[in-house]
Amino acid sequence: MAVEVVPLPLPPSADKSMLADFGREVKGVNPGTLTPEQFKEIEQLLYEHSVLFFRNVDLTPEQQYTLNKAFDPTAESYGHGNNKTEGATKSILHPYLKTIPRVPQVQLIGHGTVLDHEGLASAQLKHASHKSFHKTHLSPADEAAGATRFYRWHMDAALYDLAPPRVTTLYALRIPRGPPQVCRYDDGTGAVLPVPLGTTAFVSGTIMFALLPAELKSIAVRGRVRYAPHPYQWMTPAHARADGLGMETEGLEVPLDALPEWEEAKVKVCPLLWKNPATEELHFQVHPCGVSELLIDPLPEGAKREGALYPDGAHLTDLKEVRDLLYKMQRPGIAPGLVYPHDWREKDLVLFHNRGVLHSIVGAFRDDQVRALHQCNLAASDDPAGPDADDVKKWA
Repeated sequence: MAVEVVPLPLPPSADKSMLADFGREVKGVNPGTLTPEQFKEIEQLLYEHSVLFFRNVDLTPEQQYTLNKAFDPTAESYGHGNNKTEGATKSILHPYLKTIPRVPQVQLIGHGTVLDHEGLASAQLKHASHKSFHKTHLSPADEAAGATRFYRWHMDAALYDLAPPRVTTLYALRIPRGPPQVCRYDDGTGAVLPVPLGTTAFVSGTIMFALLPAELKSIAVRGRVRYAPHPYQWMTPAHARADGLGMETEGLEVPLDALPEWEEAKVKVCPLLWKNPATEELHFQVHPCGVSELLIDPLPEGAKREGALYPDGAHLTDLKEVRDLLYKMQRPGIAPGLVYPHDWREKDLVLFHNRGVLHSIVGAFRDDQVRALHQCNLAASDDPAGPDADDVKKWA
């Protein structure tokens, strides 16, 4: 069967000119039984368009794992390590992931009680709520009227020891229907985004970089972030901004000497920009919640210094300064017109280039609403490639 592609069903809120190349719906093939030739076409499409989705798919956990592994054949473990998330009770991720016993690279996520599922006798699932993570909360009256928030903008990655996965797949098993909601940014801009109930929101790292003015593009191409050791435990007592894009600075993070034992060699230091392996585009890929420091290289020889920020380089360790600078760089990229909110249906399969997009959980469910999805991503066999010398020369 031939691979067919059509543009994503963008909502009225989307800036269709900006998102013209972002995402594709794929038809005509079964993603669980791709031939090698079909897979190569899907792989190229994913790196070109960042998000792919398939409707009406029947997919076993084994097939989902096999599909993920095709993008990185030597990768073996789940992105946070096999059978690690449920045991890490002090991690902010602990309540949300249930491992499929016979395929530990696949996680059951969602909301409500799921019985007798793929070897799990009973799984109590919890949809992430901004009330467990943000500094400020929507009022009960606002929530009852349909208001919601982005939970946390991120890529899927352990950000300690293990390399960030190349691709994440999400497969919808059970999706409750309900009225749409309005996602409020509550960041002083008045920005809002109409969203389907329980959407997953995606934004492009390529667009996020393209929007930056020249002086911030220079920082992006010269910059690296250092993530805190065990970042999901480090950030657990702290609070996020109201738009889910990074953290408030209140001094609440777990002290480094109070974290589980860690090694300097396993701490992740990553470029702000990750290079696409197929298109060579640069994606702004920073998980702002886990960053502790920012390192900026000096301008290359011959670069224009007038108007440049940190022309001699810098090592920023003040957490508020680091967070405020990253927020200034990333916030334009999550503007309402640049967000693709996927309207989930049962048997949807979504693949996204985890090294090219950020995404966020959105919405809130009633206690009696049950939702179930399978998630798979694999700790990569390599770390992301950053800008090369030509990129630095062009953008610095």
